[in-house]
Amino acid sequence: MADAKPSPEEDPHMQNDASLDVQDETEAQQDPITALEAEIDTLVAQRDEMRDRMIRALADAENSRKRAEKDRRDAQLYGGSKIARDMLPVYDNLTRALGAVTEETRAAAPGLVEGVELTLRELTNILGKHGVQRISPEVGEMFDPHSHQAMFEAPVPDFKAGQIIQVMAEGFMLHDQLLRPAHVGVSSTPAN
Repeated sequence: MADAKPSPEEDPHMQNDASLDVQDETEAQQDPITALEAEIDTLVAQRDEMRDRMIRALADAENSRKRAEKDRRDAQLYGGSKIARDMLPVYDNLTRALGAVTEETRAAAPGLVEGVELTLRELTNILGKHGVQRISPEVGEMFDPHSHQAMFEAPVPDFKAGQIIQVMAEGFMLHDQLLRPAHVGVSSTPAN
């Protein structure tokens, strides 16, 4: 009977193992509340983290929706800005052509002058229909750097510094966006 195992009373090592098992069972019986509290704390932390992630995801989705809506509105309002900007030289040329018309020209070619006037009026109507407004400063107005571009500055008697002395080209706005500033000459302080 060499294979017989000694009883726990005979083997001191087995007594230690048995006492450890009894101690683990006792701790397990004493710790269910502590274990459950630890598990609850872990679940609460996970829930709070998931809630935070969900709130951030909802905020990101709302921000993306608002950004997409703004981009859509901007594209609708300002999508034609390139073609409108490209049409401004046509407006300038028609305006210059009408400015060069004399009474002789009007008498000699009334149909031609009327055709240029109608073309300019139609172009102005089309630009206006798409939100393009003219910036037409008058001589004597004060220079506004937000809508005017000073092409030159000269001392002119009877004008205060900063007043417009010449309008070289009208400016244009597309809704609230500047397409082109009005090109003007500005008075500097008159020379003494």
